[in-house]
Amino acid sequence: MLPYSFFSAMLRFVAAKTEAAATDARTAEMAAVLRRIADTVDQGPEFEVPGDGLELNARALAGFAAFLQRSILPEAVAHGNQAGENQIRWSVDAAMDAVNTLLSRAALQEGQERQAVRITLPAPPP
Repeated sequence: MLPYSFFSAMLRFVAAKTEAAATDARTAEMAAVLRRIADTVDQGPEFEVPGDGLELNARALAGFAAFLQRSILPEAVAHGNQAGENQIRWSVDAAMDAVNTLLSRAALQEGQERQAVRITLPAPPP
């Protein structure tokens, strides 16, 4: 099993749920963002966000984290699944760290040509 396969699996799961509920093109784009990140994370702990997609990627990752916290984490806790709980909490934290980085960089680059941002995930939970 690859070190970040749990994270990419969660990204794909949330992307599928998001896409199924999408009523507009922007929501479908966010699902595609999550899939792209999942595909990249399957290869290693880094992914790159294009300069023109900083806010969209941040919004997609924030929605991912919110879905995990609201819908998935309570189930893991209720069933006493400690490993699952650790992976979900790690995923929420990693996603929100990425959101903060992306939005900070977007703000710093305001009014300029935006540069791509590389996100490096922390070590996976034990």
